[in-house]
Amino acid sequence: MPLVSLEGISRLYARADADVRALEDVWLDLERGELVTLTGPSGSGKSTLLHVLGLLDTPTAGRYRLGGEDVGGLDDDARAAQRNRSIGFVFQAFHLVPHLTIAENVELPLVYRGQARQDRRRRALAELERVGLADRVAHRPDELSGGEQQRAAIARALVIDPILLLADEPTGNLDEASAAIVLSIFGAVREAGTCVVVVTHNPRVASIGTRGYRLDRGRLEVAP
Repeated sequence: MPLVSLEGISRLYARADADVRALEDVWLDLERGELVTLTGPSGSGKSTLLHVLGLLDTPTAGRYRLGGEDVGGLDDDARAAQRNRSIGFVFQAFHLVPHLTIAENVELPLVYRGQARQDRRRRALAELERVGLADRVAHRPDELSGGEQQRAAIARALVIDPILLLADEPTGNLDEASAAIVLSIFGAVREAGTCVVVVTHNPRVASIGTRGYRLDRGRLEVAP
């Protein structure tokens, strides 16, 4: 059974002047240990598909199964619980809380879970070591470089031990050296068994995938 199964997913946004069909009959299966890249022009539906996968948006039609469970009909609270249990997010903007230390930022998903402070800190420190930031745990975000902030954001996404990691233009704000480090981390995460999905405009980033897809006007096709 696939980890992720999208069956005929469509997403229509109603507009006063004209409806916008962001996704059109998308079929996609994803397995554990894959790194799948999504490319396509602006407005092609890449972010919408990522939001559907991350339970941040609800399809207009079709079925979404995650870990064998039909998650399309979950209410808002159940969707939030599923995200906190199963899905990690990494964005182009790092979204770190400026007044918290890096370790405290990484702990946040576990705070929402209600986990004990000692366990939260242990897991946060382990993830920061994993991404090469063991010597930055007491720093605040503005004391880190952009590449280091993105690695902290990745550690925060990984601290819940997600089965699915979703990244939207994760190297868009990074220099080449920092981007290479981030991509190596994604490769290691994939090898550890997590399914990683990366939206990108960068051909070099797209080339790291075990599979690549392109979206064009909401339709998904295998990338050339």
